Amino acid sequence: MTQTGAERAKDVARNLVELLTAYEEELMGLERDTPAVGPLRRAVGMAIAEACYCISDEPVDQAARWTPPASGRMD
Repeated sequence: MTQTGAERAKDVARNLVELLTAYEEELMGLERDTPAVGPLRRAVGMAIAEACYCISDEPVDQAARWTPPASGRMD
């Protein structure tokens, strides 16, 4: 069984959230001692938020409706 592009994107986003969460936690600890780490921690948090948006409860078929048609025509 092959995955659609949207399903694959959700899988990749889930993996990204799992990976980046550990980094964000570590950066939060570092930020207490080194406030200059704050912008990096916020950037990692934004990446996590974007990935979570990608894997939101919106069904894959509904997400596909948001993509423009391949022909470029809007019927």
